[in-house]
Amino acid sequence: MPSETLQILWFILIAILWIGFSFLEGFDFGMGMLLPFLGKTDDERRLIINSVGPHWDGNEVWLVTAGGATFAAFPQWYATMLSGFYPVVLLLLLGLILRGVAFEFRSKDAHPRWRALWDWCIFAGSLVPSLVLGVTLANLAVGVPIDAS
Repeated sequence: MPSETLQILWFILIAILWIGFSFLEGFDFGMGMLLPFLGKTDDERRLIINSVGPHWDGNEVWLVTAGGATFAAFPQWYATMLSGFYPVVLLLLLGLILRGVAFEFRSKDAHPRWRALWDWCIFAGSLVPSLVLGVTLANLAVGVPIDAS
């Protein structure tokens, strides 16, 4: 198999992984950002959270797999692209971690202030990664200078 064919196959696989992550995680991000506004009672918020409960951590596998496949297939592209976006990737990871912790900790105590805190953490943990991903993709679409600095 020629190397060009293999590169095309990897590119298609990576595109499928990133698109899969975008679609599946987009629902989770939207739910998280709308949680404080759509759920007026604790029961309504619990229903909203339960709509993504079994899937939210599985959707992160798409991100990890897409990143790993990008690194495996195109290491120079991965290194060049990622080196300019370290702060952005850090914000993305912190937002995803905050959201995951909030999903787990929200139900540990029934006190309304405790749950409100974690509801807002779910909101922030959904808003920050979606905003960061949007800004990153916009910068990539416009063009990022690749030079020594």
